[in-house]
Amino acid sequence: MSIAARAFLITFSAFLLLIPAAAAAEPASAQLFATRATAQLFATRATALDGKAITLEGYKGKALIVNFWARWCGPCRKELPDLAALYEKYRDKGLIVLGVALEDADYRTSVSEFAAAYGVGYPVVLVGASSGVGLMRSLGNDKGGVPFTLTIAPDGRILTKKLGAMNAEEMESAAAALFGQPASRSALRN
Repeated sequence: MSIAARAFLITFSAFLLLIPAAAAAEPASAQLFATRATAQLFATRATALDGKAITLEGYKGKALIVNFWARWCGPCRKELPDLAALYEKYRDKGLIVLGVALEDADYRTSVSEFAAAYGVGYPVVLVGASSGVGLMRSLGNDKGGVPFTLTIAPDGRILTKKLGAMNAEEMESAAAALFGQPASRSALRN
């Protein structure tokens, strides 16, 4: 076999080995969108329940379930206890559930009392209604509705997102996606 023929076979074989990996990989544009959107999330200024102004930068690199909600939202009220239970179950594994209330900082005391009444033991921040809707839209929620929940991997990729209330099984699937466990059949979709 000639040198040119061997070189062709080696190059062609290498190409064939790359096809499955390329087919399985997430499209670069989708990953770029996700990391740009999560970069915007982590740069967001918010008010913590203790009244301190913060950015969400401290949550970068963490296994996150980010849940946007409002006190007036019935479906939000329904899912908060289940999110609190999920946080308690997985927090020793490194899961952080972050509640993002679409409320102005002036309502911090009311939001704190509301969260306590629903057993929310995970971090909650206030971003204001208009800022929150804009942020949700940048994260793929074109309708700007709540509740809206994202699962974000430590590398910044959005693994799952859902507009509307999540049930306990969907929450478990979201946590499983973060920790590389098989998700249930009703796993959330991007």
